[in-house]
Amino acid sequence: MTQFSIRDIDPATAARLKRNAKRKGQSLNRYLQAELRRVAVGEEKPGYAEHDDLDALAGTWSAAEARAFEKATAPFAVVDEGLWR
Repeated sequence: MTQFSIRDIDPATAARLKRNAKRKGQSLNRYLQAELRRVAVGEEKPGYAEHDDLDALAGTWSAAEARAFEKATAPFAVVDEGLWR
């Protein structure tokens, strides 16, 4: 396998790359390999588009955290009938 050495990465870019790798649960090296492959080779899952939203949170809550969230947001599911007449 070929190895590359990239120098003079500005601090903001380096920090963003590290955050993205951490968010995906990958080492920085593995994340950069995947990003280079995606950009250079066009290796993406069909129909898949990554967004900067809450996708990174999916599946990361414990069962207790999920129950606490459901309990905290339960009032939002109640319909005020008076507002719909």
